[in-house]
Amino acid sequence: MDATRVDTTVSTEAPTGQTAAYVIGSTEALLVDPAARTDSLDAALDGRTVAHVAVTHHHPDHVGAVAQYAETHDATVWARQGRTREFERATGVAPDRTFSAATTIRTGDGAVSVVETPGHAPEHVAFAAGDTVVSGDLAVAEGSVVVGAPEGDLRAYLTSLRRLHALDPARLAPSHGPPIESPRATCRRLVAHRLDREQRVREAVASGAEMPDEILTAAYEKDLTGVRALARATVVAHLEKLAVEGTVRWDGERATPV
Repeated sequence: MDATRVDTTVSTEAPTGQTAAYVIGSTEALLVDPAARTDSLDAALDGRTVAHVAVTHHHPDHVGAVAQYAETHDATVWARQGRTREFERATGVAPDRTFSAATTIRTGDGAVSVVETPGHAPEHVAFAAGDTVVSGDLAVAEGSVVVGAPEGDLRAYLTSLRRLHALDPARLAPSHGPPIESPRATCRRLVAHRLDREQRVREAVASGAEMPDEILTAAYEKDLTGVRALARATVVAHLEKLAVEGTVRWDGERATPV
């Protein structure tokens, strides 16, 4: 099934400054992540019937034009089950229907399956259409995805990457950066990156670093200019994961070895 990509320039911390919207299907289509109303997205939708609008998650750089496109096309607006209030606050429109992992959304060309992929955000999902998965902020072709406290959950994120690896799609259609033609290799790379960072955080705590900023300095060797706040949120997310697993003590302010 066709998943047409349209890049929209928005306010985002992603390096490209763009979020990709996707149009799945040629008739009765599903529009995913309309971040902004643009001429290019309008052109991609010209001549198509848009029956559904949904988002991978509620971050501002994914939801900016949900209400506009839903109204223009008289489309059914979908939201994650149990997250409708958050969806309405983010988009300015109440959803018509909700989905869960068992849901399929019917387009004129076939069924789109919802895939649970929390971690980057608690409500994060992906949409599987044929051999392609529209994957939101789950994965990127280069670099890594921010999974930071308070919303980010690294245990859930690693599970989501492993779930996608098991699904074994032919390609991923991410929100940021180029298409991913080797999904399993990308999932393995991202899992390995997280586990390596986790080991560095554990070693920092074991060596006596207690406060997040101290752990950050010890665990990161690269220049963090411009991204230090995101890196600190990631360190806290790692500490929360390690505390749940019983390998460090973390009281929300200070970490100590077990």
